[in-house]
Amino acid sequence: MNSIDRLVYMANQIAANLATDDDPVTAITNHIELFWDPRMKKLIREYKGDGLSPDAATAITRLIEIQNAA
Repeated sequence: MNSIDRLVYMANQIAANLATDDDPVTAITNHIELFWDPRMKKLIREYKGDGLSPDAATAITRLIEIQNAA
């Protein structure tokens, strides 16, 4: 498993664990923003492949929006 595969796996695991949250996408976004290393966030924001769950993919889109707004 390469680095991006591992990050996709991790994002999906976070999404699965936060699926019952009132706003899972926001919870996923906040978790990644708070706990992931900047290099990890950069790699997942640049990822254009398949494999992300719908909530994880939406959270990554939000991370991109946050980055672009900064």
